[in-house]
Amino acid sequence: MSLQYEEQLSGSYGVVDPFPKDFGYGVEEPDIEESSPSPDSKPRILLMGLRRSGKSSIQKIWDFPGQVDFFDPTFDYEMIFRGTGALIFVIDAQDDYVEALGRLHLTVSRAYRVNPEINFEVFIHKVDGLSDDHKIETQRDIHQRANDDLADASLEKLHLSFYLTSIYDHSIFEAFSKVVQKLIPQLPTLENLLNIFISNSGIEKAFLFDVVSKIYIATDSSPVDMQSYELCCDMIDVVIDVSCIYGLKEDGSGSAYDKESLAIIKLNNTTVLYLKEVTKFLALVCILREESFERKGLIDYNFHCFRKAIQEVFEVGSSIQRTGTLQVSSPSHSLGSLKAAALNGTPRSVV
Repeated sequence: MSLQYEEQLSGSYGVVDPFPKDFGYGVEEPDIEESSPSPDSKPRILLMGLRRSGKSSIQKIWDFPGQVDFFDPTFDYEMIFRGTGALIFVIDAQDDYVEALGRLHLTVSRAYRVNPEINFEVFIHKVDGLSDDHKIETQRDIHQRANDDLADASLEKLHLSFYLTSIYDHSIFEAFSKVVQKLIPQLPTLENLLNIFISNSGIEKAFLFDVVSKIYIATDSSPVDMQSYELCCDMIDVVIDVSCIYGLKEDGSGSAYDKESLAIIKLNNTTVLYLKEVTKFLALVCILREESFERKGLIDYNFHCFRKAIQEVFEVGSSIQRTGTLQVSSPSHSLGSLKAAALNGTPRSVV
């Protein structure tokens, strides 16, 4: 790699963060040093952009351990690109983005040649100060220019995904959710499990949330309504805040979120929000009507089957990482016990 290229990129990087083993969402297991996956096997997100583009503000939303000094002259960019699952480039929508587009093209073209499997994501950031029409026009212009540059360089196969983001609403969480979902190999299975669960429980919408980051790693196949997503995020904040006050022991020990965590919030429009713990990092947040919630026993039974199936899904991933072979039964065994509500409210077994 040329010195000139390294100097051009030195101010662009924000952070490299490897996810925990198997995203840390499965059943907690003791670490075995001999069988632990190498760092290169963990998905990693690389946050980049010009100075003052908003990288630091985005970074403060999450706890990023193990930050990397990108100004270190011994830093190996090719090694980082080879181990990256997603590259996020942040562009300040309120600034002249001509230079940012040039840096974007330089970065993604180099990264693509090193690792064509990277997911390239563009956050058009700080859109909170723009009108709706200006947001749409800015996104269209950036999308057109960036793809024209790739076409001129014969890089038509390189795909860029674009998101309008701001730290002053939930759009940044929504965008990161989409980025992270692309890195989860179990995503189709998780979506299928959620579809089966809500269809047999009278639930309108369900999200599988990482409670720490408020990223949803999966949802059912129905469209995501931003207002519903925001309600679920706010519910997680309420649960954690209240648990921190009333859920800990007198000496401050214990956890604000554990296997006993659950919450029910009834809104004034007959909507019910229902949260239950799935694993120590995951929560299922459901949106349903009051009349459906009257069958709470049925919902809880189906949730028990769903929770067991989710744990099996991540156990499969852990087993593959440890042994390279699949040695776990299908999660469909757990879902075979799901019950559905008939029209008269009487539970019936799912065929």
